Amino acid sequence: MFKKILVANRGEIACRVIATAKKLGIRTVAVFSDADANAKHVAMADEAFRIGPAPVAESYLKTDTIIEACRQSGAQAVHPGYGFLSENPDFVEALEKAGITFIGPSAKSIRAMGLKDAAKALMEQADVPVVPGYHGDNQDPVFLKDQAGEIGYPVLIKARAGGGGKGMRRVDDPQDFLDALSGAQREGEASFGDGRVLIEKYLTKPRHIEIQVFGDSHGNAVHLFERDCSLQRRHQKVIEEAPAPGMPDEMRKIMGDAAVKAAKAIDYSGAGTIEFIADVSDGLRADRFYFMEMNTRLQVEHPVTELITGEDLVEWQLRVAFGETLPKRQDELAFSGWAFEARLYAEDAPKGFLPAIGTLDHLSLPEKSARVDSGVRSGDEITPFYDPMIAKIIVHGPTRDAALGKLLAALEATEVAGCVTNAGFLAALCRHKGFASGDVDTGLIDRDLEELVEEPSVPEDAVALAALAALGLTKPASGNDPFETLAGWRIWSASRQFALLDIGSDRRDVEVRALGSRRFEVHLTEGERIFTVVKVDGNAITYDCEGHRASAVVVCSGDGLTVFQNGHAFSIGLPDMLGSDDDAAGTGDQVIAPMPGLVKVLSAGNGDTVSKDQPLVILEAMKMEHTLKAPRDGMIGEVFVAEGEQVTDGTVLLALVEDADAAA
Repeated sequence: MFKKILVANRGEIACRVIATAKKLGIRTVAVFSDADANAKHVAMADEAFRIGPAPVAESYLKTDTIIEACRQSGAQAVHPGYGFLSENPDFVEALEKAGITFIGPSAKSIRAMGLKDAAKALMEQADVPVVPGYHGDNQDPVFLKDQAGEIGYPVLIKARAGGGGKGMRRVDDPQDFLDALSGAQREGEASFGDGRVLIEKYLTKPRHIEIQVFGDSHGNAVHLFERDCSLQRRHQKVIEEAPAPGMPDEMRKIMGDAAVKAAKAIDYSGAGTIEFIADVSDGLRADRFYFMEMNTRLQVEHPVTELITGEDLVEWQLRVAFGETLPKRQDELAFSGWAFEARLYAEDAPKGFLPAIGTLDHLSLPEKSARVDSGVRSGDEITPFYDPMIAKIIVHGPTRDAALGKLLAALEATEVAGCVTNAGFLAALCRHKGFASGDVDTGLIDRDLEELVEEPSVPEDAVALAALAALGLTKPASGNDPFETLAGWRIWSASRQFALLDIGSDRRDVEVRALGSRRFEVHLTEGERIFTVVKVDGNAITYDCEGHRASAVVVCSGDGLTVFQNGHAFSIGLPDMLGSDDDAAGTGDQVIAPMPGLVKVLSAGNGDTVSKDQPLVILEAMKMEHTLKAPRDGMIGEVFVAEGEQVTDGTVLLALVEDADAAA
């Protein structure tokens, strides 16, 4: 076995690989950009090398720098994780030339499956069913639009070198085709350096079912059953599960055999995933599944396969790369129970899943009740340079219902403050009746999005705790314990204080009276209520409200605080009582960058008349495009940025005026 390997990645997957390597007694080498100098994966590795500034093109994508780190450290092999260089055949060949083993498939196999159009042609030759569509070389926009018309709308435009939902656009109306094509091409070029696309028929009720395959250099190939990844938004997976709900044994065998056939067609060695799309308009049927693509690497969702099979897929990768045969034959593989994985991201679900940045002032993950794969710790920063994943929360149970219940409990126990997350959205998905019953397809989230992102109203108990915490913060001494100074309240008289709180769009001035012995009278919307603080342990508080005892966690972060209670996180602002109100943000006269990003397209200029919701700016952040629209009817008074300009969160991009005279 290898003595030392280098992990050419970052975040949770780097930590995941390092953990298995340590288990096998293999020394590990990490690489890091300037933004990751103090990252968790760097601390876990035996040694680490700086490879450049934060942008990936200047660090994690620099082949020569990574090979030099291998030379200096004596690493015999490189594990690429996923993303970055994991599916780059030129990187594989550069390693081979340097005498370093790539822990993954050959460059030839990666090239065979790296371009979606070529891969589909290859699968057709191997008698693997493919989605109807156009996979040719002609990229003329008018020609592609004609092909879409022949295929029949709706269609899906896909960057041929794409992955992770990037460079994909669904088109329902022929009039929208050319704009969607331009967007897919730009995103494909930005993410993969290839703007060419293919056009496919969009199935109206599809399920995304993929098969984990493994091959070795001795001609063996097996599958480790299926995963259902149908819960998606923007073509990106949100919650994955294994096995697929409602999968007939006969169809499982047929799909597994097709996946192994696909792997053998390219002499595949290592971990890979054959992704299929199934038309479930008439339920799961063995004659209605189609090859979409092959990912020639380990998948983000591989832990659900590990939990149902009991196999360590990273260990399999290391053994196969070292030249060993597959650890098990097909007839030795079996699965039991059910597993789910939820991807916890720093993103704002109610605001269109915009990526978020910030410092993880408080991070408590359910590591006692779930497997948690994470690359961050409390105090770490979520930056705009990389994928905003915080953790993967993975559970296993004897049945689907039991596993889903464990996932919901784990999500409700997740606490993150300092950065907005999608935890509430994930929990809402777990409570969704259709998902709970196994009736899933890739359109579920879009159909019920309004319900899934609806934020619960802040309960009065949480308002009271926020008021107590806000007043307790008037004399901070150490840490961020919001109740640190409560003991200093006068206990011999009814001291009155007021806490100014921003709760959603409402500003409330909450009166609190100290009654002694940690008893407080809090004036709430429904009247006065008596709260007794029973116990304070750091951020956790146990309290009694008129005979009802409960607990919560209250964390101060930035200019607000978060109350974690009953499986929900309630964010409450603490406005500056001495500051002046800023009404400009609510006037609808400006288009403001909601995150740091690159201005890709400006579709209007000074003096142009625009309509409400008209697309004005396309901002690229974290390799995804975000369209910013006009907040109202009006005229462009001034444009403050140019295409190609990098902007920060909160930058005013352009301003609207009422009419031509005002613009002048």
